[in-house]
Amino acid sequence: MAKTTIFLVRHAEAQGNAEEFFQGNIDTMLTEKGQKQLDFLAERFKDVKLDAIYTSPFQRAMLTAEAVNKFHGLPLIPDYRLREINGGDWEGRHWADLPEMFPNSYHNWKNHMEQFCAPNGDAMTDVYARMLETLTEIAKQNLGKTIAVISHGCAVRNFLCEAEFGNILHLADVGWADNSAVSCIEYDADTGFTLIYKNNSEHLPPELSSLRGAKWCSYETAKKEDSAT
Repeated sequence: MAKTTIFLVRHAEAQGNAEEFFQGNIDTMLTEKGQKQLDFLAERFKDVKLDAIYTSPFQRAMLTAEAVNKFHGLPLIPDYRLREINGGDWEGRHWADLPEMFPNSYHNWKNHMEQFCAPNGDAMTDVYARMLETLTEIAKQNLGKTIAVISHGCAVRNFLCEAEFGNILHLADVGWADNSAVSCIEYDADTGFTLIYKNNSEHLPPELSSLRGAKWCSYETAKKEDSAT
């Protein structure tokens, strides 16, 4: 049975990552560091045979998709379903302010991530279902091919949870992808998704990591989840 190979890429560093506020559906631009990350990401994909590239339509994802596509010349395929979680009242708020402003939803974010839903935002379970449905559809359309899919931190994490564990209950165990990190998943119509590796950022020199020194998440925890192969 023909398989689909999926390279799932988190967008490069954007304003919210650097300034540590919840971006969600805010269409932020890339930072200077993010632009530098793209040069290394493009080189990573230079000799990878790609048949198609799908991307969230937010500009931070589109610019990342253009870097993946630098040496391929493929038409980019925007898909709104690959967007980030809508953070509702969290959007634009700095991470440092969230525990006091939204104690209940922040408690879930830290302790029961699969139950998270910001006031007036998307439920985490809806993001999980959306990403699973979207990636399944895209994979079925590209059997026997190799594709790249560019999305966002929380959206990527939800799909990786499905690929690794088969349900949303282990979302807290997946770990965050660094900006521009790459995961690889295979899809088989009979057996579903198989995780090959996740959250790999070996193309980045240490000084271009966005997770190093980030206050909103633990770099050491994320580092353990970088399963380079």
